[in-house]
Amino acid sequence: MSNLQRIYQLHRILASRTVPVPHHMLEEHLECSRATVNRTIESLRLYFNAPILYDRERNGYYYDRSAGENGLFELPGVWFDAQELHALLTMQQLLEQIQPGLLGMQLKPVRERLKKILAAQFPGGTAAINRIRILSMMGRQSALRYFQPVASALLQRKQLDITYHSRSRDRQTERTVSPQRLTHYRDNWYLDAWCHKRDALRSFAVERIAACQVRDCAARDIADSELNAHFASSYGIFAGQAKHTAVLRFTAECARWVADEQWHPHQQGQFLLDGRYELRIPYANETELVMDILKHGAAVEVIAPEALRQTILQNLQQAQENYLPKRKEK
Repeated sequence: MSNLQRIYQLHRILASRTVPVPHHMLEEHLECSRATVNRTIESLRLYFNAPILYDRERNGYYYDRSAGENGLFELPGVWFDAQELHALLTMQQLLEQIQPGLLGMQLKPVRERLKKILAAQFPGGTAAINRIRILSMMGRQSALRYFQPVASALLQRKQLDITYHSRSRDRQTERTVSPQRLTHYRDNWYLDAWCHKRDALRSFAVERIAACQVRDCAARDIADSELNAHFASSYGIFAGQAKHTAVLRFTAECARWVADEQWHPHQQGQFLLDGRYELRIPYANETELVMDILKHGAAVEVIAPEALRQTILQNLQQAQENYLPKRKEK
């Protein structure tokens, strides 16, 4: 029985009785020594603020019924097994490492409670947290100044007035939007919203919002089915109904890795007779797909569509020119 399991078992014993439970009965039910029972009692008091009292005459422990709501103390209503606790370790690291300061004050109580729960389960206490590393690669460094008002408007179902600077067009525009979803994608945050100016669904990088004001107007709600069709049907963050299917063939050496990768929820893949791997991916905008294909270099070939194949060919030719000897001007 783990430390945390023993804590929950002790809680169930004390919560189910109205009279003090003798120490020897706790040792029997928890299947542990007297010293372990004492440590478990202290852990329940320390980490969960349990109102445990001691009756000296009966050498037993009981809950102070006046301390909890409706006369009964309750533990958090979530049970964590070993795998879930390891997931908590990872979540704790994510809270610490992903964009420090983001919702810092709001999440502080959550982090403190996580530390206490983890300390009750793992040897060495919260030092175990430092044995988990989360490496964020290629993510854009951003202050996310307006993340909180954006999230607030999203949850309150309010419209937003935003000033948005488009990275692709290098242009700033004023928009009124109805927030639908916040998406964390490749270490960056995006707001999926209905744009009242364009009268269509759009995705906005949160760090590109230059100004933001919550409006006292109800946001327009878009059905989940429509949101999924627009934002999740095609490849990458470039949303829109998928219009094309990319057919990619990877070398046999690369196939063993690509076959286990999830490029898109609706992808189709198969091994060919010669050991190569063929992957079919729906997409609307080729921009992000091109970047990911180029990462595989000579290990992949675009079979279809021809337009995508030509785009990859042009990119490879331009890259090759960077490495050719430069002609000297006369």
